[in-house]
Amino acid sequence: MTETLVIALGGNAITRPGESGAIASQFAHTAETLEHLKPLFRSGARIAITHGSGPQIGNILIRVEEGERRVPRLPLDTCDADCQGGMGYMIQRLICELFRREGIKREAATLITQVLVDRDDPDFQHPTKPIGSFYDANELAQIRSSRPDWILREVSAGAYRRVVPSPRPLRILEVEAISALLDAGVIVIACGGGGIPVAWEDGRLAGVEAVVDKDLASSLLATEVRAHKLIIVTSVDRVALDYGRPSQQWLDTISMDQAREYLAAGQFPPGSMGPKIEAAIDFLEHRGEECIITSVEGVAEAVTGNGGTHIVAPWRRTSLDFAKVGGDAR
Repeated sequence: MTETLVIALGGNAITRPGESGAIASQFAHTAETLEHLKPLFRSGARIAITHGSGPQIGNILIRVEEGERRVPRLPLDTCDADCQGGMGYMIQRLICELFRREGIKREAATLITQVLVDRDDPDFQHPTKPIGSFYDANELAQIRSSRPDWILREVSAGAYRRVVPSPRPLRILEVEAISALLDAGVIVIACGGGGIPVAWEDGRLAGVEAVVDKDLASSLLATEVRAHKLIIVTSVDRVALDYGRPSQQWLDTISMDQAREYLAAGQFPPGSMGPKIEAAIDFLEHRGEECIITSVEGVAEAVTGNGGTHIVAPWRRTSLDFAKVGGDAR
């Protein structure tokens, strides 16, 4: 049976920390990332690619804020759609170039993706996701006066940002179209930046001023297209216990239950590895087989079992060694 993979590209695959995010740099980094995916493209697997968009959507929001003296302000869901389209175009164009150069007889397509959320999600009462510009204490009163609907929080000493809800994704509205494209052998770019959050209100579909976590959206997509593997691409080769401490231990293969225990013990902080582990557990709980967390450079090898951290469902327990912590999973 043809394997189905959902590959969730982290921001580091497109924009490096400390960079300005210039388009030429984004294209260069994305092209490099796609080179590492060549073996998977050649394999014939059904592949959906998702991606983060934190720096890109931040830049769009700054442009909106700076330009609204001349043009109408764009709501956040429209900014999400613009970002999905622009980044999807970049990935799609580079895949087309790669396939032509390498003689790979496949196509790629970007699907602007809406993600259903619940207006009663607790995060609407306690927004947590910082977006847009940074403001200092001197700007705070003016921003609060001109933007009474915004919630501003101090994110570091003397620096304030707008925060918006980050509700859990419930359903991918375009999942049937995505599945049809996958069945046709098309590489599908979907759920960019976590997708566009929408909610049903009085029989109408309304855009929501929120940001959906990209890893949770990728996990939901993997569940809904019945993927065999969810591959979360990040900046490290493997997940670690006691990360950054003298007692640090790299994880090769662990069970879903072990992942749950480590998460509950506080091993994976909310702002870094935590959402990725949550996404992995959620995928496996919904009958996924395996989640792999690794770096861009290690993706193709990790899919064959050589490298990366593998979080595996109970029904795969007979084929993999769960007790292995540290060392080399080869």
